[in-house]
Amino acid sequence: MHAFNFPTRAIWLSVVAATASVAALPASAAEVRVMCYQDGGECDVTNDLARRFEANNPGTKIIVDVVPFKTILEQLPVQLAAGEGPDIARVTDLGGLTRFYLDIGPYLKDRKYWEANFGSTLPWMRNKAGDKGIYGFMSQLTMTGPFVNKTLFEQAKIPLPGPKATWDEWADAARKVAKATQTPAAMAWDRSGHRFAGPAISYGAKIFDAKGNLALDEGYKTAVTKFVGWHKDGTMLKDVWGGSGGSSYADAVGEFKNGRVVMILSGSWQINRMQKEIGNAFDWVAVPNPCGTSACSGMPGGAGWVALKTTKSPKEVGQFLDFMAQEANVAEFVSRTNNIPANTGLAKKGVPYPNASPAAQAALGVFTSGTATVAPAAYALQGYKYNRALMLPTVTRLTQAIVGEISVDEAITKIGTDMTEAVKQAEK
Repeated sequence: MHAFNFPTRAIWLSVVAATASVAALPASAAEVRVMCYQDGGECDVTNDLARRFEANNPGTKIIVDVVPFKTILEQLPVQLAAGEGPDIARVTDLGGLTRFYLDIGPYLKDRKYWEANFGSTLPWMRNKAGDKGIYGFMSQLTMTGPFVNKTLFEQAKIPLPGPKATWDEWADAARKVAKATQTPAAMAWDRSGHRFAGPAISYGAKIFDAKGNLALDEGYKTAVTKFVGWHKDGTMLKDVWGGSGGSSYADAVGEFKNGRVVMILSGSWQINRMQKEIGNAFDWVAVPNPCGTSACSGMPGGAGWVALKTTKSPKEVGQFLDFMAQEANVAEFVSRTNNIPANTGLAKKGVPYPNASPAAQAALGVFTSGTATVAPAAYALQGYKYNRALMLPTVTRLTQAIVGEISVDEAITKIGTDMTEAVKQAEK
């Protein structure tokens, strides 16, 4: 398929309809095209907010084009490289597209509001150190964290560890539960370097050296040693990490929903799936990220609205994103789509989720309050454009250590070599 073909007839029709509606606009009207993918109605809610914006800004027409996520991932970068594309897009590869972003700082009513409420994630969209531009904002955050089979804890008559419990305390408790209930294993973590990074940072991994380059340290090594040890002694279910080769991703939710593990490390984006697929089979809860020696951190992520240089209406793009970023509109967006707000002021107040089940509502609350304990290194790693240079070799080499091909020390050495080489290749 040609890179610029829209992938479905429905999208093509929406473009035709949008073009027809533009023809009816006065000559002076500005048109802002928004490329959007959705997991849970995000584009539908954006469309509702756009109509409200248009009512207050009669000279501007906002057109929301709904596309598959694959289009964002594969076609948008090609379009932008060719100097084409929308005015705004909803993207997840924030660091990889920075050269195409437009600074909307000059068009914002109150820059201080943006810095106060989105300050920890604005750097994810910046191209280099010292860049102070504002290129968009996170429409929602995702957060890594554990889910626990509460029913198994109740059957074993073992209390859930408290909110400041360590990974060791959780491992001990989950082991006792697994033994008492004859569950195959206590824990499983998604097969992902991103998931592994939260506990590593909690155990003191600084991730970067003094010059800002990726670096492995004692903290990272501590987490690797624990993790491999838990696989060797049967605390961890081997199937998730040992069941695949290379750096491929595997999540632990399948094992969790089938009752094969007491506790998993996954993330907030799985809440809707849990609600749907587990149903009433057992009671599950999200719990705060366990602590290491330095922090109790998960890894943040999510999707962002970004302004693009391809626009011919920079002022209107800035005004629309400014409108979308206001607290009341962020609250409506995340509440209706069951997402975590990236707006720190709103996260502190909390958001109601009328469409979520009681279990999902409680989990969203746990993940939202968990944003307060995210370590600075976790934000820095998520915003680093070559973060996969650390994350992918972590998966490959830890798996080799888990299945006994190499030692923990060899795994650390090989991650370091792979990481340095990957950054070198990426910078070419």
